[in-house]
Amino acid sequence: MKEIPVYKYPGAYADEHDELPAYRASTKANIACKEAIEAAIRDHYRDNRLDADATKQVIDRFGYDRVCHVLAVTIRHKDWDGRISPSSKAWAQTVPVMENPDGWGTDRNRYFVVNSHPGLTDLFLSQVRKEKEREKKPSVIGQLKAAPDAAKGTAARKLTQER
Repeated sequence: MKEIPVYKYPGAYADEHDELPAYRASTKANIACKEAIEAAIRDHYRDNRLDADATKQVIDRFGYDRVCHVLAVTIRHKDWDGRISPSSKAWAQTVPVMENPDGWGTDRNRYFVVNSHPGLTDLFLSQVRKEKEREKKPSVIGQLKAAPDAAKGTAARKLTQER
């Protein structure tokens, strides 16, 4: 599922631009991601604690983009719920999500809204965001290993220029 790109446009746009297969594949993956999030919360919440493995297994299967997209849609659909933190609501507004109305005006995005307890969904989102930040920051060991390689490249360029 990680290989399927997140299709961010509505179904009408996909139809007009002959992209329905990509839209349908993305929608199926979004629904599967929603179900995986619900299962992860259900399986990893014990003793008033959500185990970190919950987020890792979902991210490994679907990737950050899809997990974040599904969680942003969920938070936006539940913006009235006080059990979701203001920081999560603010974060969800930063993620680009387009409404996807069907013929009756109902948003099709509701098919992949996570139906777990809103407080646990918020906790899951917080862990995903922390995990994403950890991935962005290179480790000290990684930086130290990269520094000699960069220095070698700089020295080689200087030697080439001097000749």
